[in-house]
Amino acid sequence: MCGILGYFRKNYAIDPNLGSTMLSMLQALGRRGPDSAGVAMVGPAHPAAYIVRLQAGDELEMSKQAIETNREAVQIFAGALDGASDLSCSGVYVRFVLAGDVDLPALTRALESLGQGIRVLSIGHAMELSKEVGTPNLLEAMHHISAFAGTHGIGHTRLCTESMVDLSHSQPFWGRGAADVAIVHNGHITNYHQLRRKYEQRGVGFVTENDSEVLAVYLAESLNRGETLRQGLDGVLRDMDGAFSCLAVTATEMGFVKDPYAFKPLVMAETDDFVAVATEEIAIRSAIPGDYKVSEAQVEEVRVWSR
Repeated sequence: MCGILGYFRKNYAIDPNLGSTMLSMLQALGRRGPDSAGVAMVGPAHPAAYIVRLQAGDELEMSKQAIETNREAVQIFAGALDGASDLSCSGVYVRFVLAGDVDLPALTRALESLGQGIRVLSIGHAMELSKEVGTPNLLEAMHHISAFAGTHGIGHTRLCTESMVDLSHSQPFWGRGAADVAIVHNGHITNYHQLRRKYEQRGVGFVTENDSEVLAVYLAESLNRGETLRQGLDGVLRDMDGAFSCLAVTATEMGFVKDPYAFKPLVMAETDDFVAVATEEIAIRSAIPGDYKVSEAQVEEVRVWSR
């Protein structure tokens, strides 16, 4: 099952209703994925700084004391960094802003080495990623995503079919090592193990056993090579086997790729004001009033919208 969605505002620099629109879309898809819900949303940019979001542990797998120890370790580490500011904590999450040039892989490794269970969720100049085990309503209660103002974003409601139900395996997935990149995915990548072995032989690490993670790794490498999001999604269509629909965002773009079999549903609406993409039409109609056409994405279709 699973549900994926994306929303891209065309005609406003910052949309104060981005978060509330995406929450409504998530709630409409909640029955497709009761196991977890998450969003990656793009807000006001910090060109000279990075927004760092991470989890200090998983409440389903770790004691409160262990999570608290991890959270304190992250706070101490972040507080000692030159250029760090706006440090805040909420539940298992820690967020801070880091100014200056940053080696993203090195920073990620340093943070995750502070304690078992610490995972970097996202790093970017504008994108912030939030997810929770449970329903979209729980995601809202914990992170107040409806108050987020921004330009575009993607979301996911998960029904676990293979890998475990926990925070790390929930979506979206950050493209580790690349700023402002995230994906959501519905389907199966059947050559996942082959692709993962090739990455691991090159020293690329994985956080989960979820086949969706390989899409994030793939797009991060593509963008770090200087390719466009469109080129990266074309590559997904070329190199990934299986039945899938995938949505991706960067700081300035949103796009999707549809598999060669069109087994996984995906519909879209586009007007002069917005683009909305979702697994089901109800997610678009229930969140966005107006008179517009909703059409089905086609076999092997790749679309990208840029600001």
